[in-house]
Amino acid sequence: MTETATKVLDLVMLVDDNDTDNFISKRIIEITKFSQRVEVKSSGKSALEYLKSHENDPENLPSIIFLDINMPIVDGFVFLYEFEKFGELVRNKCKVIILSSSDNKRDIDKIVNNNFVIKFITKPLTEVALYEIKINNI
Repeated sequence: MTETATKVLDLVMLVDDNDTDNFISKRIIEITKFSQRVEVKSSGKSALEYLKSHENDPENLPSIIFLDINMPIVDGFVFLYEFEKFGELVRNKCKVIILSSSDNKRDIDKIVNNNFVIKFITKPLTEVALYEIKINNI
């Protein structure tokens, strides 16, 4: 394995309203030692509030945000719209990966064309997907 593939991230965030999906994703991140810490948010709104409260605290900003598209009130699209308003520190440090079960081509095309989305992964999150993220130095 390369050095990149063995690097452990400090913090990642899961943003999904489905508790089962969050549980599975968190466990696979822990089992693979992908990240030292996992911040789980069950809504786009609570994720945005977390980022807002830590926007000047880089140590508590996630390197990767795994974002679901379909959530009530603040969905993935609204989250990304609000995310664009953050300062450079947040926008540069936090890479957004869509983690969704959506197979709506229009949704997928719209979201992957967002400047802050670096990858689209279909649920469930897997060890292979995490490995690919690491080897591609995302």
